[in-house]
Amino acid sequence: MAKIVIVGAGIGGIPMALEMKENARKEDEVVVIADTPTFHFVPSNPWVAVNWRKPEDIKVELAPMFKKKKIGFIQQKVTRFHPENNQVELADGAMVDYDFLIIATGPKLAFDEVPGLGPNGHTQSVCHVDHAGESGEFWNNFVEDPGPIIIGAAQGASCFGPAYEYMFIAETDLRQRKIRDKVKMTYVTSEPYIGHLGLGGVGDTKGMLEAEMRNKHINWICNAKIDKIEAGMMYVTEVDENGHEKKKHELPFKHSMILPAFKGVDALTGIDKLVNPRGFVIVDEHQRNPTFKNIYSIGVCIAIPPLEQTPVPTGTPKTGYMIESMVTATAHNIRSELDGKQPKEKGTWNALCLADFGDSGVAFLAMPQIPPRNVQWASSGKWVHLAKIGYEKYFMRKVRKGISEPYYEKLTLKMFGIMRLKG
Repeated sequence: MAKIVIVGAGIGGIPMALEMKENARKEDEVVVIADTPTFHFVPSNPWVAVNWRKPEDIKVELAPMFKKKKIGFIQQKVTRFHPENNQVELADGAMVDYDFLIIATGPKLAFDEVPGLGPNGHTQSVCHVDHAGESGEFWNNFVEDPGPIIIGAAQGASCFGPAYEYMFIAETDLRQRKIRDKVKMTYVTSEPYIGHLGLGGVGDTKGMLEAEMRNKHINWICNAKIDKIEAGMMYVTEVDENGHEKKKHELPFKHSMILPAFKGVDALTGIDKLVNPRGFVIVDEHQRNPTFKNIYSIGVCIAIPPLEQTPVPTGTPKTGYMIESMVTATAHNIRSELDGKQPKEKGTWNALCLADFGDSGVAFLAMPQIPPRNVQWASSGKWVHLAKIGYEKYFMRKVRKGISEPYYEKLTLKMFGIMRLKG
């Protein structure tokens, strides 16, 4: 009998628990540790932030589902990992032993790296459902007395999609309220160009997103380093392609949502040979740590080098399809080890994204996610908005029912069908 412990219950942790349970032997124990009683569907946070959803709409109680699937559940915060002892330390001081550990904690949000950034500063956030709920309350007041909006991503950010989504969703909401004409919108980003996305662009994401922003009268500043944020004022340094200062901007705002850079969670910080200097878990091609070989990791918390050096630092996103492939590879590799074999499965690391714009959207497919690619494709239209709604409903149902069925693989096959029909 082996005890397999999974830390984290998000977009990566939940599928990991379900797929691991299916792949483990009958006598093996699968246990999830998380500091929350609920799963929440992160891709819907931009909708919550403009009150198109309530926080409760995108949450699922974990205990009943885990009980039904015979997966152990410990609702506590992990305060420290002890890989040398095969133990995880909990907030109450208890130690949880493991034979295999899967780290799926997600990131720490590094708001502190920019003075004044984040919910405890002067900007809103859509990174967590609680932040999005607070943003929704702020939005209620903002639309009664609107003013300039700044949306974007700070230096070091790696997940740019939610910033674009929130910007266009907010713009759609303002149009529907017939107050769009009262709001100047500016997108501020560390990306070297619009549509870079930390991926060097996918297909014509640059042209498509620039066209959308022009059509909707949204200004932008790329290669932007946010120096500090004060109440109602953002100080930004724009640099040229060589990283030299090009222009200083003082941007007044009444509402702002800026995505932060990510770090590893505090419980991982400084653990030699397990994490890199920013606290991300070091893994090999099989999702296994090279030093502590009974530790695997999946999702946003793993260490991936930036795609390229950009004038302002940017990171590489870990998208849903990529995470799904990590989950499947990890589940099969641990089963191989349980059977006395060596791990051999590798994640495909493809990217399939549906970026909702409120009443339309952009979809893109990159195979693999990091270029050079075998396939890259992008398309736009109202169908993307409808597909995102369908994705939300499907994934929420999957979590409620405890279904481990891979979603992105199925959707990719459908995308290939669409591409063939369009020639």
